[in-house]
Amino acid sequence: MKILIVGGAGYVGGAVTDLLLNNPENEIIVYDVLLYENLFQKDVKFINGDIRNSELLKKYLKWADSVVWMAALVGDGACSINPLITKEINCDTVKYLAENFDGKIIFFSTCSVYGAQDDVLNETSPTDPLSVYASTKLEAEKILKNKNALIFRLGTLFGIGDSYSRIRMDLVVNVLTAKAINEKKLSVFGGRQFRPLLHVKDAARVIEESIRSNNKGIYNLHLENIKIIDLAVKIQKLFNDVEIDKVEMKFQDSRNYQADGTKLRKDFKFRPKYTVEDGVNEIKKLILEKRITDINNPRYTNQKFLELFESKLKYNNET
Repeated sequence: MKILIVGGAGYVGGAVTDLLLNNPENEIIVYDVLLYENLFQKDVKFINGDIRNSELLKKYLKWADSVVWMAALVGDGACSINPLITKEINCDTVKYLAENFDGKIIFFSTCSVYGAQDDVLNETSPTDPLSVYASTKLEAEKILKNKNALIFRLGTLFGIGDSYSRIRMDLVVNVLTAKAINEKKLSVFGGRQFRPLLHVKDAARVIEESIRSNNKGIYNLHLENIKIIDLAVKIQKLFNDVEIDKVEMKFQDSRNYQADGTKLRKDFKFRPKYTVEDGVNEIKKLILEKRITDINNPRYTNQKFLELFESKLKYNNET
């Protein structure tokens, strides 16, 4: 099978590329603009391309049997910097994909499309996106609804995906782990809001296990639903002398949602493999062994990086 991995150099994409390369029946091309990366070292055919470069993209869409589409601006803060560019990248390019590719599409959306709701939500539950990021992902879902597409609404990711791609330190499990090490304190504001969590390697595993599936449609994808305060307690247990500072106030991030994974469990054999503890221990090892020298480097945080280097979002049609 010829598989085009769009966004294959990113946080999730690196892990996806590794897994798909393990199958000798797969022929892989990675298409990525290296927004956050400086180089791509994996032994696989690589195209440095902007997904807004329709002529270049079309060449590889014609080649592919299946497309794994992960390229996007991700995160509420990063997407709010320039909403027009966010729409170009997260929606307009997906429209082009839908109009110019008839093979299998695997697309990553987000559980953030649910917004703030107290119920456990399945794929037919009402959506209420509270950010540009969530709104553009929901619009992209609608664009793909009549295509041969598998759409996975991801929970909040954590952990380490591969040995090459940058780690993300703007994700709740990863950042709380870093604070436990460096500050010996976990500050939790409110803490009653729920998040569905998922290890980045499990996000990649579902691609590997679904690429040849005949299923299509929308699926929630997560490991567990957990309150932020309970997550802090779980992380605290893996460290010595770490205290939790719980501030009784309404947290500025109003998202609150729990995902129902029944449909995924019914239609696929896939089950999450990696626990929150696995992800915490990965980050812990990385920091304590000084394999990352500055966890506060803006490169590891989507919003901070793009606030400094917004010019990198400028469309570049060089091939």
